[in-house]
Amino acid sequence: MKLHIRVLGAGPDIVLLHGWGLHSGVWESVAQRLAADFRVTLIDLPGHGRSGMPDQDYTLPTLVTAIARVAPPRAVWMGWSLGGMAALQLAIEHPGQVAGLILVAAMPRFVRAPDWHAMEAEMLETFARALEEDYQGALQRFLALQTLGGAHGAETLRALRELAARSQPPHPDALRGGLAILRSADLRPRLVEIACPVQLILGKGDRLVPVAAGAAMKERLPGMRLHVIKGAGHAPFLSHPDEFLEAVNEFLHE
Repeated sequence: MKLHIRVLGAGPDIVLLHGWGLHSGVWESVAQRLAADFRVTLIDLPGHGRSGMPDQDYTLPTLVTAIARVAPPRAVWMGWSLGGMAALQLAIEHPGQVAGLILVAAMPRFVRAPDWHAMEAEMLETFARALEEDYQGALQRFLALQTLGGAHGAETLRALRELAARSQPPHPDALRGGLAILRSADLRPRLVEIACPVQLILGKGDRLVPVAAGAAMKERLPGMRLHVIKGAGHAPFLSHPDEFLEAVNEFLHE
């Protein structure tokens, strides 16, 4: 399997991982601005964008092993949604490769549990069924869901659709595998193994990752910096780029 990567700028390393169903181009504006001070590595997740599919089953450890092979030896990792869960797993399995974590609308567990605020499992089950019936329609509905609850929902959805169209559609098996990860993975017991600085950025109106989950995560990682962007949904780096980058830069330069 060959992963597509692109490198911008020069300086300390930062790696950006995108979310389910998209590609690294969603970070374009953020990457260009960070490249003024950092060497930015953009990676298409397996089966997304220009990256090939893994020879093994599509699991979180498989993703992380593949990503770790092509990434800089030590970097700050920024991951959005599924990409954030991959970054968390990488920090656990390859701590020497991770100087810091910036999690964007990402959680160690994405599905609700009796002691955990998150999305209902049925939501992901619905998308899994929809993928088998209407692949393109399911992708479009997921893009729309990410912008609900935000103050600039229509504009953010338009931007997401335009960005998604800049690369080939993700492989159906990558979508199935990614949903399986989001449904089943639970990294909460291993958060105690995270040794690097962590920042979590959430949108206050996010319908997929509620702010209450961020507060619960901070209880498990007391040193974590939590920044909530009012008026943002699941893609705060698109809807509120200036506030998003201000928070990121405060973390990177502290």
